[in-house]
Amino acid sequence: MSIQRVQSKQAKTDALLADADLQAFVPDTRSFSEQTVRNMLDRYGMIYVKPVKGTFGKGVIRVEKSAGGAKPYFFQSGERKYRFDSFDRMYGKLLAVKRNRAYLAQQGIHLLKYNNRRFDLRVMVQKNPANKWETTGMIGRLSHPRKIVTNYHSGGTPLPVEKLLAPTLASEQINELQANLREHGVKVAATLERKFPRLKEIGVDIALDEQLKPWILEVNTLPDVFLFRKLPNQSTFRRMFAYAVAYGRYSTRNRKRKA
Repeated sequence: MSIQRVQSKQAKTDALLADADLQAFVPDTRSFSEQTVRNMLDRYGMIYVKPVKGTFGKGVIRVEKSAGGAKPYFFQSGERKYRFDSFDRMYGKLLAVKRNRAYLAQQGIHLLKYNNRRFDLRVMVQKNPANKWETTGMIGRLSHPRKIVTNYHSGGTPLPVEKLLAPTLASEQINELQANLREHGVKVAATLERKFPRLKEIGVDIALDEQLKPWILEVNTLPDVFLFRKLPNQSTFRRMFAYAVAYGRYSTRNRKRKA
């Protein structure tokens, strides 16, 4: 049986929202339209618009509305920044930048920062050899100084979770948070499996807001195991890779791939 990949962010979001326990951790996510963007900016002040299908953070745009000022509307795509004096001008440019692709609008979460750079966490969950879901690792992703996304392939820096959280939490608190996120990851995987029964692995992108609440930004059903080679402790990668070989994503010769 082949490993299932689910490309649609909307389909994965809908599956998570069907579970009452997870609804509170999923940011408000809607189909992209002029009215949606206007309403969500009025409500949240900051949103992300992202392709329904896409990887590596490509095409993600951060849109903001500030209180007052001559140009209260702003968005950033890649390293390019734009400011506007009206919603209509902003929205017209937004359409040109996103081009003719299906998009979502998602409630913006103000991420925790490390050295004044935003970061999020990738939680890796896999089917173990006993065919049970297991959280096999976590890694932090520190954004590029001039970009809005944290993805490694877009210039983000992978770092140990403990290092990113050390300025904010004591070691015992970090351990407790990680234990909660491991449980969270298994819950997300089990929930998605009910809708997509051939899943064998997921990468859950978790944002921590300034109150340390975890938010499920996105779930990747073809996550990059090799990202975890960037961690000092190679045992995490070795276990992940062994599981991936067991359920058929890789053969042992793939291990020579460069990180």
